[in-house]
Amino acid sequence: MAIVLKKGGSINLQKEKPGINKITVGLGWDVNEGASPYQFDCDASVFILGENGKLLADEYFIFYNNKVSPDGAVQHSGDNRTGEGEGDDETINIELSKLNPQAAQIVFAITIDQAEERKQDFGMIQNSFARVYNAETSEVLCQYILEEKFPGSNALIIGRFYKSDGQWIFEAFDLAYTEGLGGLVEYYQ
Repeated sequence: MAIVLKKGGSINLQKEKPGINKITVGLGWDVNEGASPYQFDCDASVFILGENGKLLADEYFIFYNNKVSPDGAVQHSGDNRTGEGEGDDETINIELSKLNPQAAQIVFAITIDQAEERKQDFGMIQNSFARVYNAETSEVLCQYILEEKFPGSNALIIGRFYKSDGQWIFEAFDLAYTEGLGGLVEYYQ
């Protein structure tokens, strides 16, 4: 049975599943009925950060146009332009043993493509979630379902892994931004 995390909750993956190496993070969302005359295109992105809270290098920003980290440890599933259907809309695969040893955090974000032009924001989105599962067995280890809506925001941090005493911990939290994907990239550079 998956652990359901509340905002601020965390799980030590290596204590829960000793020896786990391959993890998938699934991100999902639904658009409110009639929210916009334009199609929504939400995108998942990943920032692999060092101890200083900044990208190890620009190539450690993983998204639909840069799907694999330089160390080969993090892989993006690609862009789902509609978000339609059940389950994960976009996934990120992580192989912990391949991670650059300087990696201290892996931050997950969802942004809305062309949000300003289309007048779209996270107040028009519901059922946003992050779930972490064992990539080899598909067992869901934990999930975080956002309870809040974020009107006026077009970028959302939805959780992170951080390293503590050599072990990876997933922390469920949300931070909303109004500067879009560009603003997040600038913040982490």
